[in-house]
Amino acid sequence: MDKGDTAWMLTSSALVLMMTAPGLALFYGGMVRQKNALGTLMHSFIIMAVISIQWVLWGYSLAFGPDRGGLIGGLDWIGLRGVGGEPFDAYSKTIPHQVFMLFQMMFAIITPALITGAFAERKKFSAFLLFTVLWATFVYDPLAHWVWGDGGWLKRLGALDFAGGTVVHISSGVSALVCAIVIGRRRGFGHQPMQPHNLPMTVMGAALLWFGWFGFNAGSALEANALAASAFLATNTAAAAAALGWMFTEWASRGKPTVLGAASGAVAGLVAITPASGFVGPLASVVIGAVAGALCYTACNLKTRFGYDDSLDVVGVHGVGGTWGALATGLFASKAINEAGGDGLFYGNPGQLWTQVIAV
Repeated sequence: MDKGDTAWMLTSSALVLMMTAPGLALFYGGMVRQKNALGTLMHSFIIMAVISIQWVLWGYSLAFGPDRGGLIGGLDWIGLRGVGGEPFDAYSKTIPHQVFMLFQMMFAIITPALITGAFAERKKFSAFLLFTVLWATFVYDPLAHWVWGDGGWLKRLGALDFAGGTVVHISSGVSALVCAIVIGRRRGFGHQPMQPHNLPMTVMGAALLWFGWFGFNAGSALEANALAASAFLATNTAAAAAALGWMFTEWASRGKPTVLGAASGAVAGLVAITPASGFVGPLASVVIGAVAGALCYTACNLKTRFGYDDSLDVVGVHGVGGTWGALATGLFASKAINEAGGDGLFYGNPGQLWTQVIAV
């Protein structure tokens, strides 16, 4: 067990929790109309409480417990029974098992919080609470086991997802689309102005997300090492490239850039680099980020054509951005960056791209 790695992972866990509140809470809270701001903040805040309890009682065991057919973990670790201060070698050899559990808890917290942007301004709080618990139990936990759990079928297949492109962003994006379609549009959608009420709040939230994402991605190295530094660099580079990519695409399309566009672009880049951050170098990060900025801007503008009301563009940013990032991992991944990963198409391994397609 390594004290430095343990300290880094505890710090990363705190950074990822900060992404949900205040980061995501402010980012979403500034984009809704003023009358819905407190309710939107409450969504992110209360999810921290709900999922923390769910994860301790049964969520962690389902996601990372002893494998059951490659599909889900068993209930051996229910109530964190057997999850103690010694490392669990299948996940990390240098940090306590409890620290790994805490780090993964923060991912489980932010993922359903992302979905709330799709039904912002129009969902009963009681229904939201029930949805959160059920979604975490029957969607997030099994999916996390498929990709990251010891024995998960996508992990055995060789799918690469360093920090949650599939587990966090594609799952939240697809679920957001389903929620938006099933719940329906807000009253007045398409007829009344629904402008953000506080863009400084949104920009502050985006900045906190950017900051916290270093724990999200670099922390996924599970050690304070060169791989963590590489993921840190890739994360910052992609966010910067995507902010510029979105800004210039919007500028060309509408004649001027906007601060909301720049903030959304940075988040899109952070989303896209998430699965790739521990497998690609800085130049690939520039490409992944720049494409994410332009692609997610275009996707967000298509929602009116398709007629669904994704209030805060969860589908366009997280669904599309996460999908692009997962596929880009199959293009740009290199064993020179991470020997535990695999080479992508551009490094002579087209099979990795196909594996990523299956994972998506």
